[in-house]
Amino acid sequence: MLTRIAVVVPAHDEEQLLPACLDALREASSRVPLPVDVLVVLDSCRDGTARIAAAAAGVRRIEVRARNVGQARAAGAAAALAGQAGTTWLACTDADSRVCPDWLAEQLRLAEAGAEVVTGVVEVDDWSEWPDATVSAYRDAYRRGVRGEQHGHVHGANLGLTGDAYRRAGGFRPVAVGEDQALVRAAVDAGLRVVGSTRVRVLTSARRDARAGGFAGYLRAL
Repeated sequence: MLTRIAVVVPAHDEEQLLPACLDALREASSRVPLPVDVLVVLDSCRDGTARIAAAAAGVRRIEVRARNVGQARAAGAAAALAGQAGTTWLACTDADSRVCPDWLAEQLRLAEAGAEVVTGVVEVDDWSEWPDATVSAYRDAYRRGVRGEQHGHVHGANLGLTGDAYRRAGGFRPVAVGEDQALVRAAVDAGLRVVGSTRVRVLTSARRDARAGGFAGYLRAL
């Protein structure tokens, strides 16, 4: 039985975008009946990210010196699940993203229906740094992965699963890119019930100087 939610947010030099991320998580947390523990993983930060996280009410923080999003997510998950994996819903987003108000409520709804892993979709808040051809290519490719309310996309900025499912899938791999997809592939291989829902939504940044490189790298490839 789930008794709590833990949200892990890796952050590397995110003083500009972290406040909006935490505001959105605060709103989403207010719409669920379970207590929500938000944990910011400060990864090699040199700006004011740590100060912002420290000033945010109800937000925990840990520091790592990995400069690696897979290691940062794994460290956050370990801290968030310590001694409580069996009763925790673990949700993941990114510091440059803003979850929708019903983000956690939709994940819990799917969990109550039997989902052990939930993957959501992302929408880009500003395409101004990219040429129109890249935007069109991205949207066309993204639509091909959507079937009604179901989809086949995986984003570390929009992912949730039970603590037990996280352990059975082997946790986040210590890789700089693709740790989210590796986790979901392992969950499928382990026979866990993975549900992709377009109702679980996150607004994310499409900046060219992305801190982790995954999304920006994909856009550059397009």
